Amino acid sequence: MTGTLDRRLVLIERLDGRWAVADLAGLPHAERDWPDWAREHIVLDDPFSPVSLARLDKEAVHRLSRPRVLLAALYHPEFFPLPRFPLGISDVARAARSKLLGTVSLLDMQLGATLPDLVAKVSSDRPDILGVSVTFGQHDLLMELLDTVYTLADPPTVIAGGSLTVRNEGLLLKSFPQLLIARGGGEPTIEALLQHWHGDLDKNHIPALGYNGAGRGGGLTLGRRRTAKPVARDASADILPELDLLPVTLRQHGVAQLETSRGCTNYCSFCPRGHKGIWSGSEAKQLPWILGEMSEVFDRHPNTARVLYLVDEEFIGRDEGAAPRALEVSQVVHDAGFQWESSCRIDQVVRVDRDMAWHEERADMWRGLLDRGLRRMLFGVESGVDSILDRFNKETTGDQNALAIRTLSALGVPTRFTYITFDHLMTLEELKATYAFQGRTDLLLRPQPDLSVHDIVRGVRDEEFVAEHGYGRPLHTGISYMLVSMECLIGAAYTRQVEQAGLAGLSRPSMGRVDAEFADWRIGVASSWAQLWVDRNFPLDYTLKSQEKVLSGTPRRVVREARSVLKESSYKILGAMIDAIEVQPVTPSAAARQTLSDRLERVLDAEISYLRARMADAVTEVASVLPADHRRTLQEQHDRWASATGWVLINAADPCGT
Repeated sequence: MTGTLDRRLVLIERLDGRWAVADLAGLPHAERDWPDWAREHIVLDDPFSPVSLARLDKEAVHRLSRPRVLLAALYHPEFFPLPRFPLGISDVARAARSKLLGTVSLLDMQLGATLPDLVAKVSSDRPDILGVSVTFGQHDLLMELLDTVYTLADPPTVIAGGSLTVRNEGLLLKSFPQLLIARGGGEPTIEALLQHWHGDLDKNHIPALGYNGAGRGGGLTLGRRRTAKPVARDASADILPELDLLPVTLRQHGVAQLETSRGCTNYCSFCPRGHKGIWSGSEAKQLPWILGEMSEVFDRHPNTARVLYLVDEEFIGRDEGAAPRALEVSQVVHDAGFQWESSCRIDQVVRVDRDMAWHEERADMWRGLLDRGLRRMLFGVESGVDSILDRFNKETTGDQNALAIRTLSALGVPTRFTYITFDHLMTLEELKATYAFQGRTDLLLRPQPDLSVHDIVRGVRDEEFVAEHGYGRPLHTGISYMLVSMECLIGAAYTRQVEQAGLAGLSRPSMGRVDAEFADWRIGVASSWAQLWVDRNFPLDYTLKSQEKVLSGTPRRVVREARSVLKESSYKILGAMIDAIEVQPVTPSAAARQTLSDRLERVLDAEISYLRARMADAVTEVASVLPADHRRTLQEQHDRWASATGWVLINAADPCGT
């Protein structure tokens, strides 16, 4: 069996040496886009039928069965207790299967496999190619895996990809000269790697591949590191996944994910990704078949909310056709019986260079998306302070963010926001302004379904309208994760600003980042303690967040309220941090650092003690409305959280994550 999910191909050898070849989609073989190699080695008797006898030569049989490819995703269950459908390896699996070369299997450590299990599978199955997906906080797992795999008598070709490997490529290639690094999305790289394995393509023609050069005179030496030219993969072509792991993901109460576009429309300074400013969206007509397949899996899990997480960085996109395409895609998802969530930029709601007519059209689009199943949208606000937004190159303003938040809430669009509270170049005045913006109660308005978009677009600009329709609820209740600090990622423009300011320290390739001091040492101390607070609470908060994603109705609402308890404590801590900073001298000293650190530790100790009691009550309330299996998971994570002592970093957060 070979081919992709929508065009599986079964080849059965007969006793007379001939083969029966069946297209499981029921489509004629002639309508398949056969790879060049297959046209030369597979001869069909009836190419205009979905089932035909055929002659396969030895080369065809070899190419259909080799290489054996194992794609694995690493995972720390203690940091992220509930799984998410692994799009990365699932997308790559589809690309590999599309070439009808070899066999592809998948293993995701989210789904119960341990690192020893993965090593045992490599040892027993002897794959020719091992692909590994690695992200933040998993460097230790990757190093242990590679250390073990490369001790095998005949190790596989190993290719590693993901957000972390691109940033620590040099370190990895120095430690493991045979290793290959996928520097892009992975699909064109795996397609070409399979061709290279069969001798059809030179290694230096594999797109987006990082590797070490081979030494002369025998033996592999650490020569010049080379990177093949990246090839952009058009999202309008195929960015869909294989679904091997979706059933078990849902069985373990995981989250179903899908992409409808790739890339981003902006150039945020803190993002080092190569696709900045490059965006491509798939057409709505490409989605019905995959949504139908996913729907069949959901049918077997009736207690799981039928929600898809479209993990597009920018769902709507750009150009004049952006809004119509977004509505078409959402209609197709809605017609398949799903609600959906995604992410986009704030300038999809408010733009300073557009007139009121444009804003009314956009408001009408947002209502259209709600009618088509939108359950929630994430916006990377990142700040409400103009000087910080300029530094982040967000190409937005604080007033623009405020108007957008008001507009979305008045339209009834459920939202969540990402916000970077601390950054290395910020001043105390900027931190105070950040605190004030997060505490604003004039941004989140009550939904106004009976008002026209004309009245809403104008009303959000009228303070009397805002006062009349406000919740009185602070913005921080809508921020996804509080007290987030900037990560100085290797290759990011923001990191270069930090370097130019003389604040950069040691490079930490294992985490893809650079250590850095803060321009104001007091903010740096506060940031360090804020990260300790985030990491102490992260697994419990992540559990609640993940359960919220797969629940609906009252259970989902109660889970959201439990998360708000953590947000309130985080906001209190931010205020206490500012109070502590203000009484410390601007000029750093060892004594002042210790004094501030000791005071902040006392603040966190007091707040975590207070939070234990509040969270115990909140978890009890949540557990009373949860299904039994969800209740057990939450109770386990709460017990672990409640029994934790001390303040320890886990390095689990993805700085660009959602």
